[in-house]
Amino acid sequence: MIQRFIELGEGYGDIYELCELARVNKDRIHHAFIFSSKKDDKQYYSIAVALKPTNTANFFPIYICREGIPSISPVSKRLAAFQETLDELEIKPVQMDIRNSISFEDTTLFYQYLIGILRLNHLIPPLQN
Repeated sequence: MIQRFIELGEGYGDIYELCELARVNKDRIHHAFIFSSKKDDKQYYSIAVALKPTNTANFFPIYICREGIPSISPVSKRLAAFQETLDELEIKPVQMDIRNSISFEDTTLFYQYLIGILRLNHLIPPLQN
């Protein structure tokens, strides 16, 4: 099974697009994620939704808005919008601390690291032939 991150942007429009993807595909949602990481002593959030493959497709997409939401008080409107969408869909997100993507040579390595963590924690299916 091909498991791939599909990166959306960091802005409001991208967050709302991710929320709409979740609503439209609510029956396909495998898990939703809120990842937190530190960069320059500041906390940032990435949000993601993993969708089950369609029919006989061998593709497991994970849509993500990477590290664009700063940890602020009160909670960022972008993070609040994602949490409200998940509440509406009655989905509890998996929250996890991860390394920031800047600690990797490129984003491909970062996403391989993240897929490894998700597989090891049984949050996405194992690699299949």
